Amino acid sequence: VFLSDQTMKERRDKILTRMAEHQLDCLAVYCDLEHGSNFEYLTGFLTRFEESVLLLFKTGRAVLLLGNENTKMVHTSRIPATMLHVPFFSLPNQPHRHDKSLKTLLQEAGIAEGQRTGLVGWKLFTSPLEDNRQSYDIPSYVVEAVKAIVGEAQLSNETGLFIGENGVRTTNNANEIAHYEYAAALASDGVLDAMDKLELGVSELELGDALVRKGQHTSIVTIASSGPRFIKANMFPTANTVKLGDPISLTVGYRGGSSSRAGVAVHNADELPEAQRDYLERVAGPYFSAYAAWLETIHIGQTGGDLFNTVETVLPRAQYGWSLCPGHLSAEEEWMASPVYEGSTEILKSGMLFQIDIIPSVSGYPGTSAESTVVLADAELQRQIQQEYPQMWQRMQARRTYLKETLNIQLSEDVLPMCSTVAYLRPFLLNKDSALVAE
Repeated sequence: VFLSDQTMKERRDKILTRMAEHQLDCLAVYCDLEHGSNFEYLTGFLTRFEESVLLLFKTGRAVLLLGNENTKMVHTSRIPATMLHVPFFSLPNQPHRHDKSLKTLLQEAGIAEGQRTGLVGWKLFTSPLEDNRQSYDIPSYVVEAVKAIVGEAQLSNETGLFIGENGVRTTNNANEIAHYEYAAALASDGVLDAMDKLELGVSELELGDALVRKGQHTSIVTIASSGPRFIKANMFPTANTVKLGDPISLTVGYRGGSSSRAGVAVHNADELPEAQRDYLERVAGPYFSAYAAWLETIHIGQTGGDLFNTVETVLPRAQYGWSLCPGHLSAEEEWMASPVYEGSTEILKSGMLFQIDIIPSVSGYPGTSAESTVVLADAELQRQIQQEYPQMWQRMQARRTYLKETLNIQLSEDVLPMCSTVAYLRPFLLNKDSALVAE
């Protein structure tokens, strides 16, 4: 499902409104392949192997600063923009212009002395020890060139306008949800196929083939691992084969959601080493209980801190060793930001696209995971989805029914599953007939 022209206009209008609220004259939004989602949010594209910058002025005027091999992309931009050729953003040793410095090119694009200018990279700095609005995660040659024009006092990190509390990208409309559902479901189906393919003697490469599909751009490193990981620092699937008792990790993510499963290559607990035979009671069962509690208690209007405390109550960190946010927002990037952290007063809102990402780590035991994607939707957003995307609505209702009637999870009314394997966990991965069910 493509993002509509109306959605792209809404995105541009939202960020212009936030710029006015923060009294910004200009935003300089940086992009490279790994760090381009805020740029893509407005333009609709990434500049792949080159860098780029979008200048958005408070008047609504937009200028795309593009390298040698992306100048043509101005014609595909989803917001109206002019183009300025900036070979500084091209690959090494490609033809370069010798007439103008980067500072001069930025001035030509419209950045001027004294303008309140926000730099937007990808990282939301939240350190309690640093001045986060004066920390920048984009290349210093870009920062210094802008600073030389507007002055240091006029420069600030404004990534928070996009992904911070109340950031424009933290909620989605019905069209955006339909756009992202494809990727969330693709990842989920890939993980399910890999789980079904998993047998003794199957190679990680074969499992990886089940995960990466249809030529889509992955958002995270694809994992198909059996036994010890990171041998010789390798992170990708190898010719290694599944052996009885191996810990298994399967993960794939696309632009809109990821899915992950971790378990053990056994049929039952008796095939585990004696010291791990209580794996179900010690690790997988408590994790599943926390996962179910997450789905049952999350609701619009709740604070992120309250949801954090729910997980902490059911799955205490001191006992189960999890350390990251138990749930985070997703979009083009697998982890965009998270309102769910200890002490968070951020309010969970309709349209938030969540990864259920709780990662226990219990010494002496294999891991467990069933990460998947859901979206929070109030009555109005649900009505819009039902009206505008009836087939997706039917899929979401079928998924809700499965969760409630088969897995016995009394799902929050605000949760719409974005894929078919939410909460589907087979801890003994060679046993394909048994999954965990809530008590």
